[in-house]
Amino acid sequence: MGFKENVAKIIEHVGGPANVTNASHCVTRLRLVLKDENLVNRDALEENELVKGTFSANGQYQVIIGPGTVEKVYQEFVKQTDAEEVSKDEMKQITAEKGNPLQKGIRVLADIFIPILPAIVAAGLLLGLNNLLANPGIFFEEKSLLDVYTGWTGFAEFINVIANTAFTFLPVLIAWSAAKKFGGSPLLGIVLGLLLVHPELMSAYDYAADPEGVGYWNLFGWEIAKIGYQGQVLPVIFAVWLLTWSEKHLKSFIPGNLQMLFVAPFALIFAGLLTFGLIGPITMTGSNWITDGILYLFEVSPAFAGGVYGFISAPLVITGMHHIFLGVNLQMAGTLGYVTLWPVSETVTLAQGAAALTMFFLLKRNKKLRGVSFAATISAWLGVTEPAIYGINLRFRYPFIAVMLASAVGSAYIAAQGVKATSVGVGGVLSFLSVYPEHWGFYFLGMGITFVLTVGLTLGFHKGNLFQTRKSVDKKEGQTVETKKVATS
Repeated sequence: MGFKENVAKIIEHVGGPANVTNASHCVTRLRLVLKDENLVNRDALEENELVKGTFSANGQYQVIIGPGTVEKVYQEFVKQTDAEEVSKDEMKQITAEKGNPLQKGIRVLADIFIPILPAIVAAGLLLGLNNLLANPGIFFEEKSLLDVYTGWTGFAEFINVIANTAFTFLPVLIAWSAAKKFGGSPLLGIVLGLLLVHPELMSAYDYAADPEGVGYWNLFGWEIAKIGYQGQVLPVIFAVWLLTWSEKHLKSFIPGNLQMLFVAPFALIFAGLLTFGLIGPITMTGSNWITDGILYLFEVSPAFAGGVYGFISAPLVITGMHHIFLGVNLQMAGTLGYVTLWPVSETVTLAQGAAALTMFFLLKRNKKLRGVSFAATISAWLGVTEPAIYGINLRFRYPFIAVMLASAVGSAYIAAQGVKATSVGVGGVLSFLSVYPEHWGFYFLGMGITFVLTVGLTLGFHKGNLFQTRKSVDKKEGQTVETKKVATS
């Protein structure tokens, strides 16, 4: 079939033009809002020459096409369907109303955290670079690179200041992103974030060490503690929601020519008072309980906690719930100066790529899927696992199950050895840079265990016909034949 015919088949297999409400695209995928996803013929859709995989997430049905080609497919798709064209941001707003309250809450967290993630990852990499320079025993026995080449000391200190900036002013980054998400003024969000870490306040770290040393504002008999919110996540999100709510309501009755004078001051005073006096202390206590609870689990039974987290990490990505744990990791990095969940969960990134690579060698007759699996392997090992998950591993089921089991074992070992990272870092093969150098040996061994188990389990499930729903091509007939294989006792 020609290009237009292939696009027409895509439209047919997503339920026809009448089933398409809105259409958008990103760098690699068509993003569609469909009236009824039950009308999608996924098997036929994925046989299309232009399609490299499909999945449904966050109220959108996404068709993986690939960079460059996706723009041409999108233009032809819109031309043939007359679907309403929308931007990615508009698509998010359209799909925001879909799903249950938990799904909506997860989408809110994702939309807040993802825009600031590049700054956090950059900080993690720079902290990793500082670790390479300042830790002994990496390049020289019992000495660091700075001990041998003292001229690099100033550079290392400079790098360390840059790296710590993102975590020192983490509430500012979160407040800016949250204000954009909630529809408020990003500038007012920045001001509120700066207020929460103002140097006149007692920092959250100092307060934890000496609660009795805090000062108070006396507001007509209302005593409000002068405590900063360094390293906090939930208090900042709630504070910005209050700010945005008050900003919108003030604009609803203050005349336009007076809004510049009164909206910003009143909104900041209202949100600031409630944050410092009520919402902040409650949510900060809750955030600290979450962090302490996770640390307690890893202290009582680190292997069990790490194993469970490694086992569920892959399904969490599908549901989007991994964004909740991203918030926990940011909370840890900001308050403790290290993270435990992130290095434990990185086994999944390696395992997704390992499973996709194994499928590359198993899919001998299907050149299209071999190409997808190889590209997905590279993508996963560079930190982006969605192509491996949706393009290959979930499609065949048993590679995904192998990923879950192997990650559980690898994560259990890494957690048992107490591996920590400086922050959330870049995923994939460079993830070790964010891990403390003294833990590299345990980290590499845990990753090695994960890789070997993933490959072995994938091959074993394939050979034993376990958990399989595979497609094979009968070359003699030239037809696609689906064979379903289930586990046998």
